[in-house]
Amino acid sequence: MAVFRAFKALRPAKEMASRVAALPYDVVSRAEAREIGEKNPDSFLHVDRAEMDLDPSVDLYSQEVYDRARANLDKMEQDGVLVEDRTANYYLYELTRRGKVQTGIVGCASIDDYLDGTIKKHELTRADKEQDRINHVDVCDANTGPIYLAASYPGELLSLMNGWKETHAPVYDFTAEDEITHRVWVVDEDEAIRQIREQFEGIGAIYIADGHHRAASAVKVGLKRREEHPGYTGEEEFNYFLSVVFPYDQLTILAYNRVVHDLNGLSVQAFLGGLKFHFELMALPGFPCKPVEKHCIGLYVDGEWYHLKAYEDVYAREDVVGQLDVSILQNKVLTPMLGIEDPRTDQRIRFVGGSHPLAELAAMADETGGAAFAMFPTSMEDLMQIADEGKLMPPKSTWFEPKLRSGLFIHKLR
Repeated sequence: MAVFRAFKALRPAKEMASRVAALPYDVVSRAEAREIGEKNPDSFLHVDRAEMDLDPSVDLYSQEVYDRARANLDKMEQDGVLVEDRTANYYLYELTRRGKVQTGIVGCASIDDYLDGTIKKHELTRADKEQDRINHVDVCDANTGPIYLAASYPGELLSLMNGWKETHAPVYDFTAEDEITHRVWVVDEDEAIRQIREQFEGIGAIYIADGHHRAASAVKVGLKRREEHPGYTGEEEFNYFLSVVFPYDQLTILAYNRVVHDLNGLSVQAFLGGLKFHFELMALPGFPCKPVEKHCIGLYVDGEWYHLKAYEDVYAREDVVGQLDVSILQNKVLTPMLGIEDPRTDQRIRFVGGSHPLAELAAMADETGGAAFAMFPTSMEDLMQIADEGKLMPPKSTWFEPKLRSGLFIHKLR
């Protein structure tokens, strides 16, 4: 039984939504954040990437950064840019990208559901990135970015959500600079709120699609608050964290591509020859290779594209994790041939979201004489099976698009 409850969102005044809404903190560099912030004083990146308002010499993880984030958040509320709702509501969040629509319900998930496995994970987290968000949430005393969750929606819940959209006007409706349209509805009627809560109580599993670090950090701050308040009842806001739950079959996973800095001392001929032990290799002179089925990979090296198709015996006896294309690439190419032992920490590998054109991958590889790998996207079904089995994907296995905007909903922990 999943616990997913309504809350009083701190959110933009209606006319400010498009200016406040910002890409997640972890897909924007420090330089990009500073450039955006200089153009837009209302961008929520002033909270999520507060270092952009400080001297570039200030360390990203210094207390000064977290204190500035809290000050910027407080100022946005004091100036009326952000306004807290008077009652606890659910919210519907619709994103449209290239004609494809996905709509999720915004509310607060339970830290206990995370701890007992009702909310299922599929990736490891890095301690440094996790600690950064712990500090951010703790000092801001708020969840400033929603966790991206997915579930199998009961038909009644899906009908309720779609019916609300058809019969109520959105409070926000804008198209961002990346041509993604964002629309938000407030579900503020008692009966609808009750029905949504009860429908979630019938859902047995919720999956983290994106935001493992934010989720882990939110839970650890909640546990810290419990220690600070030994008489807690479980109803306090710090027992819950901001989330959006989407129907899993509405989501789009794009490829998460790889670029390796060099060939680890191999000649191009030796590298290509080594690949033939595990892949059927076909040259595609003059044509970029975007794989169209599982177990196929596009390779760019030395000015040419190649199509790699894994031989069946490479993966046939593997479990669901071992059959992922990112696993095959890691186990047969990146580690044994290119010396990438730990892709989470190795500085010789870059990960590029599937929204970037293949020409960018090729250009990156050409800069250093390395190789680029265009992947076929991981499926939601594979993600859910791996999470159900308590297993973990290799890092950077999924790239969800579109990205949720931060700043449209903030959940105070007090």
